[in-house]
Order: sequence, then C-alpha cells, then structure tokens
Amino acid sequence: MKDRKDKKTPNKLQIKSTKKEAYKPKDIKKDFKQNADKNITSGKANTSSKANNTGKDKESIKCPYFKKCGGCRYIDLSYEDQLKKKEQNVHRFLKDIAESQKIKIEKIVGSEHPYNYRNKVHSVFGRDNRNKIIRGIYSEDSHKVVDVKGCLLEDKKADEIIEEVKRLLPSFKYKVYDEDTGFGWLRHVLVRCGRVNHGAQNTVNRRTVSVIDSQYILVLVTASVPFPGKNNFVKAIREKFPEITTIVQNINDKRTSMVLGERNIVCYGKGYIEDELLGLKFRISPNSFYQVNLYQTPKLYTKALEFAGFDCRKTSNSDHSYTDENIGISDIQEQKNKTKTVIDAYCGTGTIGMCMAPYANKVIGIELNASAVKDAAYNAKNNGIKNIEFVKADATVWMKEYQGKLKEKSDDYILVMDPPRNGSTEEFIASVSNSGIKDIVYISCNPETLARDLRSFIKKKYVLKKIAPFDMFPWTDHVETVCYLTK
Repeated sequence: MKDRKDKKTPNKLQIKSTKKEAYKPKDIKKDFKQNADKNITSGKANTSSKANNTGKDKESIKCPYFKKCGGCRYIDLSYEDQLKKKEQNVHRFLKDIAESQKIKIEKIVGSEHPYNYRNKVHSVFGRDNRNKIIRGIYSEDSHKVVDVKGCLLEDKKADEIIEEVKRLLPSFKYKVYDEDTGFGWLRHVLVRCGRVNHGAQNTVNRRTVSVIDSQYILVLVTASVPFPGKNNFVKAIREKFPEITTIVQNINDKRTSMVLGERNIVCYGKGYIEDELLGLKFRISPNSFYQVNLYQTPKLYTKALEFAGFDCRKTSNSDHSYTDENIGISDIQEQKNKTKTVIDAYCGTGTIGMCMAPYANKVIGIELNASAVKDAAYNAKNNGIKNIEFVKADATVWMKEYQGKLKEKSDDYILVMDPPRNGSTEEFIASVSNSGIKDIVYISCNPETLARDLRSFIKKKYVLKKIAPFDMFPWTDHVETVCYLTK
C-alpha cells in the first residue's frame, strides 16, 4: 500500500527530513506531453516554480474521462489551486481546534511529481455496446466500465502492461467476465510496482547515482481456476515487458464487488515484489496494503518520525529512488526517545513501525488483518529488525485489555495510530487516556473524522501541538494529515 534494501541492521535506516517549502514541479510540461500522447489532451501546464509559488498559475489540464470517471475531482484546477483547496478543507475541520490549542496548521506538503504517482494500477475488464473488449474503471457510483487508457495518476509502465493484456486476450481466446450473467473468465487486472536499490551505481553528469531496479507484479483476477495456454501467455507478456518479475492468478469466483479473491496461484516468479522505503525493503503481494504514492510516502513517514521525537538529521549524499532530493542516513546516537516503546496501532503491514524501530527500544504493531500481520513479520525478519513484534488483534480490544499494564510504565510508551477513514473509536481513545500514554502521533486520511477524534483526545486532557497536511493524491480531493498530541 514495501521495498527494502539488502539486509541491513537497524542503525542503517535512511531518513530524510521534510522541508517546509512551496511545491516545485519537476518538468510538468514534459510529463504532460507524454500523457497527451496517450489520448489525454491539455491546455498549457505552467513549468515556472515562481508562478507556482505565488499561486498565479490558473491554468488546468483536461482529461477526456473526467466527467465519466469522477476520480479526479480537482482536474479542472491548477496544482497550486488544488493545494489551496485541500488546505482549506483541512482548515474547515481543524482550524477551530488549532486556534483553541494556540497552534498554527503547517503549510501543506505538495508533490514534486503530481503525475503518474500511483504504484498500484487496477483495471476492470468488460465489453462496450459494440461487444468490443474494454478496460478501465467503474464510473462513479455505478458498475459501468469507463474505457480508460493513459490515466494521469497511474504508473505509465503499469498502464502499458494492462493494455498489452487487453491486446493479447483475443489471440488466447480468453473471455472477459460479465457481471450480469456471471459468465466469462477475466474479471480484473492489477499491476503493482516496486523499486529497489541493489547497491550498483552509475555516474551521470559527474554525479554518482544509485541504479534502481523496477519490479512489476501482474495479477490476473479470474472467475475460475483453469488457465489454458498459461505458459505461452506468460512468455508473450514477458517478452514485451521483462520488467514483470512475477505473475499471479487470483481466483475470485463469487458474485461480489470485491476485486480480489482469497486464493492466489503463482504463475511465474516469487508471487511478490519488493519496494524500498526509507532504506528498508517491503514485500508487496497481491493482497498487501501499501501506500500508493511512491514520492510522497517518505515525506509523510519522515514527518511522523519527527513528531515522535526521533532525530531525522540529513548526513548523507546518497541518491534516493523516490525524491529528487537526497534522503540521508541518520546517525542514531543519543536519541531522546531511544528508550521508548512505540505502539503502532492499526499498523497494516508495519511500515511505519519498522521505520521507527531503529530509533526505539521496541515496537509493538497491532493489526486485525491476518495476511497483513504475516507480511509485516516477514518484512521485519527480511530487514533484520529484531526489536519489533506484531499482534493480530483489534486495536480497540487490545488497548482496553492492556491499558492497565501500560499504565505501570506509561512514560515508556509512544502511540502511533493510522486508523481507516472512519477514524478510531471512543473506547480506544478512552483506553489510551486511561493507560497514561503521553505522546501520540495520529496519521489520518480523513480530516472530518480526525477532527472528531482530536476533540475526544482534548477532552481527555491531551494538548494538540502540531498539524501537518500532505497531498498524497494529487488531482483528487483526498488529503492526509499528521498530528502530534501530548499530555
């Protein structure tokens, strides 16, 4: 929703401090022109960082799928105006709270790469009125397939892979699934990508840069198990895209709106890829949750580390695969919270907790999803992280059960929580307060439920100290926010 480097000890974690600076787009005009070649039309895109910094850029891009898709609600705005609108949305829900706590909301952290940032691309397959095979996304609030090619948000290579799958279907006589009748074989295609630095280096313009290995997993979601011509299909698609390091058939034989089924059959490769995040490698399988924005995630996690009181000093010139600026290696010495135990609630596959593990005495990850816990345990072992454990449990139930034990040494704990869009629960918040835990880092993808939960914490005598919004999903109306509370 991970990548890691070759097995490294925890004191080699690479961290970059998030700079508070205006959005500086990287060659947007070039990026846009490439997208225009994929049937996306546009007006001019402003490449001047000065214009973007002053907010004078009022031009927007045009997408032929905008009215049918509904995904990019801000497609008719310049990127600077999008950031302003997202900031306004955060202020709408959090301004009163911030003012009551006598703090200011930090400026939103925009993306240097607002296009093609999604490392997870999904296409549903179907037929149009002329019985022609189409692939794309469901129209907003419906199950009507919109034929989309060259989405502005999606990884370009992943999009090309899906298009090639579509081209190969007739020659292999694979039938696309019909939701109305329940007949057909291919339902969805999912492509995920990861990037790993294997240590090799090249010299470019007198600068030494790391060689990044791109890996792609192709997932074919089918309504039944038989896969005629499987070997020939694998050979054909990999001849065109050798970057595909593994191919998986996922079986979804239920009449459901869920994309993935429970059973995976590996057709080629290991059945997973790896992605690197802040110097650690994470395994990404078809069902894994992993942050989709490969450029913004390091910034978001670095801010969470900062709010947790961990030193993120930049001390290295090493190149990094996700950002145009370097992410340095932090000297983990005399960390003020090195003796703390981090409780990572709603931890998913444990990415945040693992990034904090080198700085903490111990990390305890709490997650209800069994497959996520399994991936988390693998990733920790793969990265040589020994001071972390994962518990399969509901975060609220676990906190209620252990609040008394935590209270015995409450000063030893830091809580990091990243709940789903509907936020946390009153029971969880009450249990946290009863436990005596003083420091909380709250990561939210919904400012409305975040505001509700912050008010609950404040009623429990917590003080809100910091609020930092991030644009993890350019062109959409979504915004991520990191907060720090203390008692």
